[in-house]
Amino acid sequence: MIYSEVRKKVENGQDVDLDIKFNVGDLRRVLELGDSDSDPTIIPERLCKGIWCRIGFTGHLNGKMGKTLFCYSYKFLIHHVVHALSHRKGAYDKTSDYIMSIITCLVLNRPYNVSNVIFEYLAKNARAGSTKYIMYPRFIMMMIDDQFKDIQKDANDVLGLRNMTPETISRLIKGPEPRVKRMVCKINNPAYVAPKNDMWRHDNSNSENEDEKINQMVEKKTRW
Repeated sequence: MIYSEVRKKVENGQDVDLDIKFNVGDLRRVLELGDSDSDPTIIPERLCKGIWCRIGFTGHLNGKMGKTLFCYSYKFLIHHVVHALSHRKGAYDKTSDYIMSIITCLVLNRPYNVSNVIFEYLAKNARAGSTKYIMYPRFIMMMIDDQFKDIQKDANDVLGLRNMTPETISRLIKGPEPRVKRMVCKINNPAYVAPKNDMWRHDNSNSENEDEKINQMVEKKTRW
């Protein structure tokens, strides 16, 4: 449970502090993410790197996963997931392990407990103090609005939504285009069913064979 206080101005002009508390269930309900407590938060590394090969990752599989190493279409997806769900203030060109897992599950149409990940990093940043507590500001605003319907807002503090424009899109397509990959899995077919047994493609997927590259990655990592 996360506990905090919200300051509200009452009719006589006085400020009062209101207690606010919420858990991962409240977060899941308000954000309407559609996940559950039984959904995983840890995805096998082999599965993640297998799907990243399918969507055209051009870097070293044991190195850093940067969004610049993908073709523009997948870079666009990764850009939005990183900006929406990363608990850090910067380093938006690199993806952390949980962002990598979320993107893998989005592509494969697999369940993932996004609510729990958000809640855990909210709690972690709150414990860290300093200015880290305010990460995920839109989610925090939604939790406050859920519990206090009539709380006043400073217009300067309200977070607005902005649509993508040609200018913002142009920031994503600087430099040469990495090898272009076709759309796969859930991105290509909304009715796509994820493979079983932690596989990243069906046997009849007619996909490029990533097994050799993944096996080499595992063997090298074992030797190290």
